[in-house]
Amino acid sequence: MAVVPPGSLMRRAAFGVATTALSLLRGKRRVTLLVGAGNNGGDALWAGYFLRRRGVAVSAVLLNPDKAHAEGLAAFRRAGGRVTSSVGSPDLVIDGIVGLSARGPLRPAAAALVSSVTAPILSVDLPSGIDPDTGAVDGPFVRAHTTVTFGCLKPVHALASCGDVRLVDIGLRPSDPDFVVLDRSDVAWPVPGPADDKYTQGVTGVAAGSAVYPGAAVLATGAAVLATSGMVRYTGPAADAIRARWPETICTGSIGDAGRVQSWVVGPGLGTTHASADVVRFVLDAGVPVIADADAITLLAQDSSLWDARDPGTPLVLTPHDREFERLCGPVGVDRVGAARKAAERFNAVVLLKGHRTVVAAPDGRVLVNPASSSWAATAGSGDVLSGIIGALLAAGVDPWLAAGYAAHVHVLAAELAARGAPAPASALMTCISDAIRTVRGL
Repeated sequence: MAVVPPGSLMRRAAFGVATTALSLLRGKRRVTLLVGAGNNGGDALWAGYFLRRRGVAVSAVLLNPDKAHAEGLAAFRRAGGRVTSSVGSPDLVIDGIVGLSARGPLRPAAAALVSSVTAPILSVDLPSGIDPDTGAVDGPFVRAHTTVTFGCLKPVHALASCGDVRLVDIGLRPSDPDFVVLDRSDVAWPVPGPADDKYTQGVTGVAAGSAVYPGAAVLATGAAVLATSGMVRYTGPAADAIRARWPETICTGSIGDAGRVQSWVVGPGLGTTHASADVVRFVLDAGVPVIADADAITLLAQDSSLWDARDPGTPLVLTPHDREFERLCGPVGVDRVGAARKAAERFNAVVLLKGHRTVVAAPDGRVLVNPASSSWAATAGSGDVLSGIIGALLAAGVDPWLAAGYAAHVHVLAAELAARGAPAPASALMTCISDAIRTVRGL
């Protein structure tokens, strides 16, 4: 802004909004602007100016006329734009109510206007009423069909529902990101070489299941098998069920007889008995990377002495959902990225906070977010599958933060492939792990 003429960046941004609006209109000709105070409203008014020059009929509702962007409003009026008091019946609404500096829900007047909209909404920078840093919603907000943002994506675009997000380059140089979102091409799945065998590819140990929950062991073990672990060793009371479903697995009843592994998966369906706590203690003392899920997290929250079994240098991945996270650290709150980051630092562990937008935080402050395009993975047993995939990647030597991120990405993709637009159980999700891995590898 210091080296370009005044207003230049705003007009570049507004031109991007207008171009996007034209693509959404598809030949239709009526647009209403919802104009707030400040620069976000200015972007909308200048977009209205450019749309008027293309022959579009544009009206503007000024939520605070005295604080409307003066230059933008003057240009809009010069181009023949009309100021009105109601939304009317447009083909498209442009949301320029508030921008990235705003906090809190829509105020009553804005909320009333938005509630009267029946047309698709194109938001400038973010859907108004959603927190730009956390994606949290605490009252009325705009449900955008499309969002246009400038220079770089912002946290809200990964943490909240912003519709189709389109990025417009206006010449800004973004700073280092708060977190990253893995693209499919970023997922570097380990591939065995000609000199590899079942041991060098990684041996995954699974300590899971109980008489009450044998299925959790079947799912976690099977996921490790399908995620291309070189070998999987299972220990626990579900050995007969494992042998029947996954005959390639080496099963033992006692964890002391399991043999050497390169990673441990512990917790799914394990129970919270004293014997279960002993299993968690054994795994944490084994000196190999550990993925602790479900009952293992509950045990760690209940018995602080279990943490003493772990060498601080041994990698640990914790995969709580919100209620398990609360047992460990207290309520997640609205800032999921911040909560996961603090927990990762506190426990010196990678924390994968489950949700529609999974947050993966490393102890060194790195964070990635994996948004899901659907909620098909929100079924019983789905987390057990995720644990098995992470365990296989840890055994293969993948960095624990990336292992959790890669697994979350493939897990969501497998759920989409399994569901194909209809509900699917975790066992069906598991059958699509191989297809999901082939997809991320471009095969």
